[in-house]
Parts: sequence; structure tokens; C-alpha cells
Amino acid sequence: MNSVKIVAAMCLISGTTLAEDVPITGTVQSRCIIQTDTAGVYGNPNAYTLSTAPADGGVLPIVRYDVSLANAYKARITYPTSFSQSPTLNDTVTFTGSVDVSSVGDAAMADYQTDSITYDETREYDLVATGSTWFKVESEAVNGGNRAFPSGTYRAVVEAECIAQ
Repeated sequence: MNSVKIVAAMCLISGTTLAEDVPITGTVQSRCIIQTDTAGVYGNPNAYTLSTAPADGGVLPIVRYDVSLANAYKARITYPTSFSQSPTLNDTVTFTGSVDVSSVGDAAMADYQTDSITYDETREYDLVATGSTWFKVESEAVNGGNRAFPSGTYRAVVEAECIAQ
């Protein structure tokens, strides 16, 4: 009888399974880097307009994308729709703008502008080739009622993203 109990106990003990969760960790480095080549400056061609257009005394912001893996990323660039800093404004400011390819580092990028899609204030480009691409952003802000902008510092932000596909 004791031998039956011993055999049963041994079966229970040998049926016990030990388990351990073993972690796996990895780090992914983006192969798409975004750099500001030229910071934008608003010119003030008249009392109620701020513009980055060189003809208006402004400086177009230039954003550079460096890609080391083709067909893996999408550039998404949005021109400003509000000021990130400004004096108190009593009128509605209307923002307009555009995003365009300024320069490319490879002939395979020649169709980026024509193949891009635009929606709202955003333009998207499929980055199908490795190398550098420069994008220029135009921004214009018009104060409501053609009223003069109050004096002060005005800042707006271009949003540049690199989206993994």
C-alpha cells in the first residue's frame, strides 16, 4: 500500500512543469531623419499680412529628409494654421500655405511633387529612393478685416513627420 502511495506521489512530482518568461528586446533606429535646413521668417508686406514668401520680405523654411531605406517611409508636412506665439489678437487670422519639393539628391526623386497627395494643410510624399530631399514651405497669415497686426513676435510651426510604411 505504501508503494502505491509513493508511486502516485512521484507521478505528481514528475508531472510538474516549470516555466520561465524570457524577454526579447530590440531597438529600431529610424532610417529617415528630418533636419531644418533653413528656419522660416515672416515678412510683413503690409499691415495685415505676414508671409514667408521672399517677394514679401520673408524667408521660406526648408526641411530636409535624409532616407537610407527606400520605399519604407512617407514624408508628411503640414504648413501652420495658427501662431504658436503672438501678441493678443482681436480678429480671426486666416492661414494659407503650400509645401513643395525644393531640391532632390537623386533623379529617382524627380516625381515626388507630382506623385504627392494634398489634403487640408498637409502634403504627403512617398519616399521611394534613398538620399536627401529638400521641401520648402510657404505660409501666409492675414489678419481679419484687413486690420493691422499688433507689434510683437509671431511664431508658427511647420509640422514635418516621417511615417514608417
